[in-house]
Amino acid sequence: MVRVCGVILAPKKHVNIALRSVYGIGRTRALKICEMAGVNPAEKVTDLPESAFTSIQKAIDELSYEVEGDLRRLVASAIKRLKDIKSYRGLRHRLRLPCRGQRTKTNAKTRKRAGSSSK
Repeated sequence: MVRVCGVILAPKKHVNIALRSVYGIGRTRALKICEMAGVNPAEKVTDLPESAFTSIQKAIDELSYEVEGDLRRLVASAIKRLKDIKSYRGLRHRLRLPCRGQRTKTNAKTRKRAGSSSK
């Protein structure tokens, strides 16, 4: 059981795939972190020594990426600001509708179905 940024990494996956389970780390960032930490991205998480995970954590800190709780808080505060100033995007968030211009006549069924009546 290996933790990076408070997230338990899947033991049977490759390192670059397992790092993507951390909120805020995608494909490009995962590869950059592996490169900076000196870890082979194609190696399995179980095959890595404990020192590799400390170097991965250091690489994330050095690159100063916002990940997990900090990033979630940032995104939530940005959405709350939009709702508070009553912008169009904030209204769409409040109504739980798509806010980036997608059509809603035929699509967005999952977005419209789940809790659209609660404001």
